[in-house]
Amino acid sequence: MPFVSIKYVAENLARDGEGKKNRIADRVATALSEEMGLSKGDVWVTFEGVPAADFYVGPDSVAAIRARKT
Repeated sequence: MPFVSIKYVAENLARDGEGKKNRIADRVATALSEEMGLSKGDVWVTFEGVPAADFYVGPDSVAAIRARKT
């Protein structure tokens, strides 16, 4: 049974987060079920939203990177 854990910048799914997670989970489950010959119900997908201030790319938080771009 594949288990997929998706960590993402929480603000990226701020609007329609449930709908977006449903669509992403369906696409992930579909891809794995097709490639591994499993039922989509055999694929587990979890989501963990991490605030931009706590999500780092190298030494910089995503919040700091975004602040520099504006």
